[in-house]
Parts: sequence; structure tokens; C-alpha cells
Amino acid sequence: MKILHIVGSPRGERSASTEVAHAFINEIASKHAGSTCDTLDVWHTTLPAFDGPALDAKYAALEGRTRTDEQRLVWEEIKTLAARFHAADLILFSVPMWNLGIPYRLKHLIDVVSQKDVLFTFDDRGLLGLLGGRKVIAIGARGVAMAAPDATPATDFQNDYIAAWASMVGINEFHSIQVEKTLYGPDEDHASRAAACGRARALAHNL
Repeated sequence: MKILHIVGSPRGERSASTEVAHAFINEIASKHAGSTCDTLDVWHTTLPAFDGPALDAKYAALEGRTRTDEQRLVWEEIKTLAARFHAADLILFSVPMWNLGIPYRLKHLIDVVSQKDVLFTFDDRGLLGLLGGRKVIAIGARGVAMAAPDATPATDFQNDYIAAWASMVGINEFHSIQVEKTLYGPDEDHASRAAACGRARALAHNL
């Protein structure tokens, strides 16, 4: 199994979402001999700015115009990043919740690679994803209890956003694991991480 692990937290080994992701990856490795993991850390990966030549390259293709050399160069950078998604059997997101959504660097990556004829296309039928047959797993860390009974789905722009993106690019199998109450003190944080790691190992074992 080829895993693409997209690291959305800048906290390194202190990150709850990264810790749970590692529990999942280690369990996959123990079950599937020869499994590989390509780690794409959005905080340590050069992401093309999606303005200027990149934006012009997008619209040149949409409007049937020939790209300039500068536009072709930046589009090759985008396709190189997107190739890592195509090479994966399973795309694993580890992502903290920032202000009910996802960190801006992760959004930047998604905006860069989610392009027509790269991760999806479209015609009169609508959007047609190009990543069918893969799986997406989202491990979301949240400082508070977003899954509390009084929380409403409208407040979740983290997990639901990743699920919607997966559907857009043609991936129908989506799983999620939440790590909550990480800001409720060391005991709650440790218990939440341990429980989420257990769920991650169980999910990996059953895939």
C-alpha cells in the first residue's frame, strides 16, 4: 500500500493529529509488508503561489490559449505535486482545526493541486474526479469538544471540507478520526490521543 501522508500541523512531534497519523501508518506497515509512506509536510514544502503565472496558466488552458514558457514551468511544478496524489493508494490527512477550518498552508496545497485535468475534469455532467479507487482518511485534532451534543454540523469546516474535497476528486471511500479536548489539560489531552490512536490502529487493521 502506498500512503501519501499530508501533514497539516506545524507542531512537529507535539502535534496530536501527527501522533495519531503515525499510529495509523505504523499499523499499516505491520499489516502490509512493503508499504510505503510519502510525507508531504505543507510547512516544509515549497508551494507555488497561485497568482500571476500559475493563475494565467490555468486560464490559458481553459480558454484554449498556448501557455508561455513561464506558465508552462509553474504548471509543471503543480503537476509534480499532484503526481504524488495520483501515486498513492491512500491519502492520509493529519490536520488541526484552526478557527473551525483548516490551516492556510493546507488550503494552499489543495488550491494549487485541485485543477482541471490534474485532479478532476468537468463536462456537461458536472465535476468528474480523477482519483477514483483511492481512499482518504482525515485525522482531525480539535482543542475543544466539537462533537458535543450541542455542536452543529455547520461549525465543522475541517472534517467536512476534507470529505467534500475527496468527493470532488472522485474518492468515495472516506474515513475520519477526531482527537478532541487537546486544550483541556494534560490528562484529557493524553486520554484523547490514546483513544484516537487506538481507533487509528483499528481502522488500519481493518482496511
